[in-house]
Amino acid sequence: MSDVDPCRVPEEVASGTEGGGGRRPWLVAGVAAGVLVLSGAVAASGWLLGGPDDAGSGDRLEKAAADARWAEGITPEWMSERMGLGIPATARSPQAAYEVTSRFDTGLLTFTLTRSEAEAYLEEHPPEGMWLEPTSAQAGVAPHHFAHFGLPEPETFEDGMRYGHVCPGSAEATKAPDVSGVYNSSSELCVSLYAHEYTPKRTRIYLRDHFDPGIGPLPTPPPPASTG
Repeated sequence: MSDVDPCRVPEEVASGTEGGGGRRPWLVAGVAAGVLVLSGAVAASGWLLGGPDDAGSGDRLEKAAADARWAEGITPEWMSERMGLGIPATARSPQAAYEVTSRFDTGLLTFTLTRSEAEAYLEEHPPEGMWLEPTSAQAGVAPHHFAHFGLPEPETFEDGMRYGHVCPGSAEATKAPDVSGVYNSSSELCVSLYAHEYTPKRTRIYLRDHFDPGIGPLPTPPPPASTG
């Protein structure tokens, strides 16, 4: 599995026309005039329907990226509760973040466990279907989400990686997440989980979930430290 956006902007295909050897000048001129009139009508319709701001998904994606911000005051405990997946008491280096955009929000949680602790954690939280292993690393994944913690994105690992969709609250996941849109719907109650055996003795757990914007109040950021 990967978190590659399944909704891609289609490439525009320009269709050329071949010139006919015996066309009369008045016919060609008439066709050209008709094309100009039609093009004008289409342009006018596009202006009435919203103009350049509604030109396509690419513009909307760029706008969403420009509106993105990392929320303050996000704790691993808060993010764990939102995802419905606990953090083992033996976990080391827990980190959490929450990115807010105009289209959807993204929650992140990561921590490390010993190999045996990780196996117990994965057994306690089985995936929808089965654990998957990448056939190759996705070297083209841009650092974005987990780079916020100074970590590589989990999709860039090939060795020692397992991943799947974990559905909290279900001993055995029965409903696959919706991947028909730009992001997995949080209503499916499934979280993307990656387990990377980064050393012979330890495993890093990566958790990523998506939420509708404004789905709930964010934590109140701590007050700035007094300098007095």
